[in-house]
Amino acid sequence: MSIQASELILNPDGSVYHLNLKPENIAHNIIFVGDQDRVEKITRHFDSVEFSTQKREFKTQTGIYKGKRITVMSTGIGPDNIDIVMNELDALVNINLETRQVKEELTSLNIIRMGTSGSLQANIPVDSFVMSEYGLGLDNMIRSYLIDTVCEKEIEEAFINHTQWDLRKGKPYIVKGSQKLMELMNSNAIHKGLTATAGGFYGPQGRILRLDIQDRELNSKMDNFNFNGHRITNLEMETAAIYSLAKLLGHEALSLNAIIANRANGTFSTDPYAAVNNLIAYALDKLADL
Repeated sequence: MSIQASELILNPDGSVYHLNLKPENIAHNIIFVGDQDRVEKITRHFDSVEFSTQKREFKTQTGIYKGKRITVMSTGIGPDNIDIVMNELDALVNINLETRQVKEELTSLNIIRMGTSGSLQANIPVDSFVMSEYGLGLDNMIRSYLIDTVCEKEIEEAFINHTQWDLRKGKPYIVKGSQKLMELMNSNAIHKGLTATAGGFYGPQGRILRLDIQDRELNSKMDNFNFNGHRITNLEMETAAIYSLAKLLGHEALSLNAIIANRANGTFSTDPYAAVNNLIAYALDKLADL
């Protein structure tokens, strides 16, 4: 059955609607960044760049790094943007855009998110790296899909009970990252744990300006959460959405974060740009070995 035009929207040139991309424009190894200005901070390390485009906050460049074809793409901020990016990327490789039919042979992409984040643990200092073994989603976006088959239900229930989570905000979900990519990116210098993904920056992450929030103690509850040695290391806005959609669609995904703030002790990196650049160099060299 063909997918209707109202469901899979294409531009007049045949590219997918938001990303402005055609299948030949992307590699099977993809780096996600939030900030569109960070795309060229990565591709300046490339030997060559063969393609570049931008529509809204979605900027994409594809090129060669040490013989490996890699695409770098900005997703913008938040789970809602991840919903757009993951579905349109999957469509590029797993749906025939001319016939609008799902391909019989499906392609699995390797997706690595490189972002910045704040640590919730005092022992994870600024300028360090965190690898997200699990994504903990505090947003509701992914609940529009049938996600029970990919969730770590035992950890979910433990988190809900520990935080006395108000289910009027939606039920949290936990999904594991790609084991293959974790083994590729691992080193003794990288911190590992649960990365919490919030649906917003202020109230959803416990920040109070002029509006009070539903649970003023949530961050301290998350600091103290421990499930069989798994602790919540950091808080951001994309990882859990990437992990859940990747698992559902059959892609490999891993999130790496440069820690630029430590909310447990109130510190902020004196040079966050250097922290990000160090993460870029580390991840690119690892990805070239894939």
